[in-house]
Amino acid sequence: MIEEKTQPANNFDVLDLNNYRVEKLPLREQTKFERLMSIWGIFLAVIVFILFGFVLELPFLTNINPNLLNEKAKSEYENPQKVILYNSQSQIPDSLQSVYSQLSTKIKKGKVKSIEKLQLSENEKTVWQKMKSFSFSKKNAFMLAIFLASLILWVTEAIPSYLTSLILIVSLVLTKVLGEKDAYFQLGHQVMWLNILSFVLASMLVKTQVAKRFALWLIIKFGKNSTLVLFTFMIINVVLSAFISATTAKAAILLPIMMVIAATYGATGGTRRNNFGRNLILQNLFQINVSASGFITGSGANLLAGALIAGAIGSEDFFYSDWMIAAFPLSIILLFLGYLIGTKLIFRIPKEEQVPQISGGIERLKQELHKMGKITGEEIRAIIIFVAVLFLWATDKYHGTSKTAVVFVGAIVALLPKVGILKWNNVDIPWHLLLFSAGAYTLGEGLSSTDLASISVNAFFNYLGFGSGTSFTILFLILTAGMIFSSLFFQSKTMRTLIFIPISIGIAQRFGLPILSLAFPVALLIEHVYALPFNSKPAALLYVTDHYSWSDTFKFGIVMLFVSWLMIIIWSETWLRFLNYTPNGVFGLF
Repeated sequence: MIEEKTQPANNFDVLDLNNYRVEKLPLREQTKFERLMSIWGIFLAVIVFILFGFVLELPFLTNINPNLLNEKAKSEYENPQKVILYNSQSQIPDSLQSVYSQLSTKIKKGKVKSIEKLQLSENEKTVWQKMKSFSFSKKNAFMLAIFLASLILWVTEAIPSYLTSLILIVSLVLTKVLGEKDAYFQLGHQVMWLNILSFVLASMLVKTQVAKRFALWLIIKFGKNSTLVLFTFMIINVVLSAFISATTAKAAILLPIMMVIAATYGATGGTRRNNFGRNLILQNLFQINVSASGFITGSGANLLAGALIAGAIGSEDFFYSDWMIAAFPLSIILLFLGYLIGTKLIFRIPKEEQVPQISGGIERLKQELHKMGKITGEEIRAIIIFVAVLFLWATDKYHGTSKTAVVFVGAIVALLPKVGILKWNNVDIPWHLLLFSAGAYTLGEGLSSTDLASISVNAFFNYLGFGSGTSFTILFLILTAGMIFSSLFFQSKTMRTLIFIPISIGIAQRFGLPILSLAFPVALLIEHVYALPFNSKPAALLYVTDHYSWSDTFKFGIVMLFVSWLMIIIWSETWLRFLNYTPNGVFGLF
């Protein structure tokens, strides 16, 4: 039986969706440690850049074996025009200084692209080897310095992330790690276009409110008890993940509906928390992130991982269908496990919380749906465009049209006069996020041209004594554990992707393993950013609803991180092995 309860004394209407718009929520206050890091982040980044770029000489960067470099880095190592960008005169013995001057002049004046054309003498060959070695070592030192300094600025949030990206891009140019064309080109990367045009399509959801209508209709239709409510949100999150590449946008769309449902079941936050409310918000946080892992377009970090892996295996693209077939079933299994663990073990929902406790909650949602009126022609056209784009994405392997080309066509149709839905003024493109992504892609280009990730991995493994006899199992467990548990400390999926995907590729290349056998399972763990409020933007947004504490989110989050790690091991032993991503599984059990 529904229990009648009065509204709070301040007349705050807990069933009014407008009270829960994102702009009305309080901002999450930084912890003392976060405030301290934001103050000292800039100074720490500058010190690290100076130390690693100009002061320290790391042995593993001064003795680089060119035979172990990737093709792009090897080309950079041998390119005379790149070598003479760094003055290596101090590395040349006095007896060969004149030879160095003559050789440098030959290269500059002749604009030589291949040193073989110069027919070097023995002395010149000796000087050339020293020039190549010093130049490439210096380039890697600058790359490491910029990488570490950028990482510090991103983690500490001492300055906005987009500003860090802009500094990163111009630093790579000024230190000559990348040429201007290679650095600035990244803003025009095909994945950047995919992100931009995906936001055009996402703007249709805002203008037509078709996502809100879909969510309201499902909740009204099936939200009769706590179990059905949680499963309904699961369906909503999976469907939205197929179309929306921004997890924060999904959280913002669903948040007002979540809050009204929570209030209906007696949870209004603060001193009026209950286990239904905890489960509702934490399950949605988990679902928003994990459902995104089922699609390569689920987030910008997934797209970045796909681009890095495709480049490493010599492919133009990572197919949407390939990612979905491998990852989508796993995401669904994890969503069900999250539901069972959350509602049956960690935050058990007592019987009195399994039914609405405030009358009128569902009715208020019905009123909100009624205010939207009948489905409009614009909404129907938006649905048709989204379904067509999704179908073409899912079948990209068969028709050969890239994800970016498909979304180009979808965005053009959406913007066409009369036929389309949007005008340019309706389009909301978060350029600060795109500039952040451009910085990440430029950093990735720098890492590729220097092969810093592989060089560092080789040095680290040599130090530990890991030789060619190291088993795939150990490598797999170390990388997947590092990827998933690093989410406890990082605030950006993109940063983790930039660190762990190149490392996975480098390790696979070092040990002669299929690149996909390590890099792809690691990529499937990108979206596990829900354990603590600062781990992702959706986590920060939902935490300020005040429906759960730090200890609540950590309890559920840490358990699901371990469960997800176990599941990626099982998944790689079975389904990914069947699909030939991990040809011998993890343990080679069968």
